[in-house]
Amino acid sequence: MTSSLPSIGYLGGTGPAGSALAARLASVGYPGFIGSRTPERGQEVASELVAKWASRQLDLAGGDNAAAAQRDIIVLATPWDSAATTVTEHAEALRGKVVITMANALIRVGKEFQPLIPPRGSIAAHVQAAIPASHVVAAFQHLPAIELGALDHDVDSDVLICSDNNEATKTVSDMVAHIAGCRPLNAGLLSNALAIEALTAVLLQLNVRYKTRVAPRFTGIN
Repeated sequence: MTSSLPSIGYLGGTGPAGSALAARLASVGYPGFIGSRTPERGQEVASELVAKWASRQLDLAGGDNAAAAQRDIIVLATPWDSAATTVTEHAEALRGKVVITMANALIRVGKEFQPLIPPRGSIAAHVQAAIPASHVVAAFQHLPAIELGALDHDVDSDVLICSDNNEATKTVSDMVAHIAGCRPLNAGLLSNALAIEALTAVLLQLNVRYKTRVAPRFTGIN
């Protein structure tokens, strides 16, 4: 059955976070296409997810990043240091589209995680500068990949969303609202992505210290 929801292309979507988000969103009706630098790898990961969750009948396919860039909404799931390069390669296909960045620039120093500050302040801002004709949104940074990819239970988390485009923020908020247990929160303009990306270092440190997988919840918002 054809979904009424827009399709989502995952650039560099074969890693833990990208593939987990692809599976989760496909399970709630968003057709997905997992991209990779080599089409075989994208196809392999998509097939593995479909087989793993056969009872969910996930609408997932895979191939190269060029094919993923043709989808309605784009999730940039590459490592942070290749994010701008990847979108630049596909800038024309991404023109006018919502492009979601979920990367965080982090480094581990000894037993501590520390945030790195990219040249433009955040990965999201760096990506927006690389593809000015697209609508970049920072979101999904704080959802633990293991929890996100475990389709047999809900994800308990708020999702902070930043963008300079109101319609893009609404589009991503609608996506988040489809995920059981998640609440979308409009966290303002893309300039706020710096704080959101850096917070991931704190969450990872909590995971290590308390041997858990934390996700943020904010009180006082009705």
